[in-house]
Amino acid sequence: MGKNRYSITDPDKPHFMTCTVLEWLPVFTRPEIVKILLDCWRYQREHAGLRLYGYVVLENHLHFIAQAQDLTKCVSSFKSYTARQIIDYLLAHHADQLLDRLHYAKRAHKADREYQFWQEGVHAELIFTEAMMREKLDYIHNNPVKRGYVNLPEYWRYSSASFYMDLPGLIDIDTW
Repeated sequence: MGKNRYSITDPDKPHFMTCTVLEWLPVFTRPEIVKILLDCWRYQREHAGLRLYGYVVLENHLHFIAQAQDLTKCVSSFKSYTARQIIDYLLAHHADQLLDRLHYAKRAHKADREYQFWQEGVHAELIFTEAMMREKLDYIHNNPVKRGYVNLPEYWRYSSASFYMDLPGLIDIDTW
């Protein structure tokens, strides 16, 4: 069997990754929920050796470029922790329609939980050149522009685009 094109192949090298909410549900429309993602990345940068080069959070998925000594473990931990925190938030705020969808759409083999938040996998692509890094950062940062949400990438609050324009951002980013 060949290598999966979209798996973390060299965990200590940067990878472009995508994480998608189950059924593409629009969950990241509340700042408190996005804060869970950002806080997790902050923690991982400080305590797990994660190097975060860029990110964008849209309403139902996110893209990011990162590397770590054990990137597979960092991503797994990120998805597990954020899923638990977001589901707890949704329960506390009685977001019953979203919770019903997350329950109904969960994989049948996920018998150990009531809800599944993330789609399985991370659609990871190894970044091995400066040109590819630039291409992926441009893709990430222009995603909200292509969707018509903002006119310029640095206007999207939940993105690292402002960092690359020497403007303040919501979290620190590592320099490539």
